[in-house]
Amino acid sequence: MGSGQWHVEKRSTLRNDSFVKEYGSVPETGCISIVVLGASGDLAKKKTFPALFNLYRQGFLNPDEVHIFGYARTKLSDEQLRDRIRGYLVDEKNAEALSKFLKLIKYVSGPYDSEDGFQRLDNAISEHEVSKNSSQGSSRRLFYLALPPSVYPSVCKMIKTCCMNKSDLGGWTRIVVEKPFGKDLESAEQLSSQIGELFDESQIYRIDHYLGKELVQNMLVLRFANRFFLPLWNRDNIENVQIVFREDFGTEGRGGYFDEYGIIRDIIQNHLLQVLCLVAMEKPISLKPEHIRDEKVKVLQSVVPITDEEVVLGQYEGYRDDPTVPDDSNTPTFATTILRIHNERWEGVPFILKAGKALNSRKAEIRIQFKDVPGDIFRCQKQGRNEFVIRLQPSEAMYMKLTVKQPGLEMQTVQSELDLSYGQRYQGVSIPEAYERLILDTIKGDQQHFVRRDELKVAWEIFTPLLHRIDNGEVKSIPYKPGSRGPKEADQLLEKAGYLQTHGYIWIPPTL
Repeated sequence: MGSGQWHVEKRSTLRNDSFVKEYGSVPETGCISIVVLGASGDLAKKKTFPALFNLYRQGFLNPDEVHIFGYARTKLSDEQLRDRIRGYLVDEKNAEALSKFLKLIKYVSGPYDSEDGFQRLDNAISEHEVSKNSSQGSSRRLFYLALPPSVYPSVCKMIKTCCMNKSDLGGWTRIVVEKPFGKDLESAEQLSSQIGELFDESQIYRIDHYLGKELVQNMLVLRFANRFFLPLWNRDNIENVQIVFREDFGTEGRGGYFDEYGIIRDIIQNHLLQVLCLVAMEKPISLKPEHIRDEKVKVLQSVVPITDEEVVLGQYEGYRDDPTVPDDSNTPTFATTILRIHNERWEGVPFILKAGKALNSRKAEIRIQFKDVPGDIFRCQKQGRNEFVIRLQPSEAMYMKLTVKQPGLEMQTVQSELDLSYGQRYQGVSIPEAYERLILDTIKGDQQHFVRRDELKVAWEIFTPLLHRIDNGEVKSIPYKPGSRGPKEADQLLEKAGYLQTHGYIWIPPTL
């Protein structure tokens, strides 16, 4: 491979040999059945099936081993389900691959709380396993719950009763559950207990798709594989950290659903908090999933209670025009909250989590702002501080804002950047969707990028008191105009926390 050229390696097996060698997994020889529960819903059509198709196209799902089952209440034939999802699996270059993939999909209809339907599902899976000559107990069964959490307990009970492997000869049964994992600490713990009574923690994969994003997965490599970051990544050098999620559209017809949760439950308590863990955690003793997740839990346990003075809530004007939203709704569509970590590395450094809908831009990023240079002989502090920015989406990139001499005869300074833009640097390389990575991790048995039960509990302990105060109307949402930056009070809170906004500098993604 020549310098500067990149290619995507095609895999021919489901197993990651280096992972198996490192962590001693049992050799897996049986076939695999992937069951998508809620197969007729939007999540399955838009995310789960496309992710499975992309894994199939790249050779990660061997057609001689894999069969895919859809299960839902809607009465459909195999062909009707295939027709429903076909439009989301466009592959103009390889229609043959699409046709072969669709033939791997079978459909079973039935209720989510009845043994009859799940017994039919088990019979269909068993027929597949027999056809592949899998010895009993060596087969692998993955159940993806593309369903509302309210039916998780009944579905898990039916899987446990009707669809488990009969013995253990290298085979396994695993379940993937989607957020939201409850609405507060009590409901999350209740849900965890109900599922935990049926399955071991090693069988449960709580998926947070942000943990599958390319630059989120890069965080540990950036922090612990680069010497120059090691002495900088602490309270002595970093003034503040922002983790931002912005959308330039509103609830788009999902107002009734969104109003039950709000922006904190929907984005901050899970996605942004997971990113915070990776930014703030200590180096794990190895890359084993449990060692990484142990360090994430330690960070969350070090977060001090959130005060109302360090929270700004907003609701965009027009949100309540949705007929499914109550006229007196206080549900925030925007929130800025400051978390403070009480440990040696981060004491005094504000972690600013900010998320909102109907804003003036769409992006998700981590922005690490460094302290002012002491003894500023160039008198350039007004131009802005050094910042390390990790753009998660869109236009994935990492860039460092720094001060340089402006070209010319005079000694004048200007802000510029060191830029690694993925679209430019890795031309021709397709960045996988988050769901692809996480489903593949589930098949491999790698729980590194999934949320452990104790981690989930501590995350809810951080936000539940604030959420209850919001639900009780004690903390009010401030109206803001759609297409704006959000409430001006949020910018004032950032300024109070020590964030210094750079004026006159805008990062522009490089053109190819």
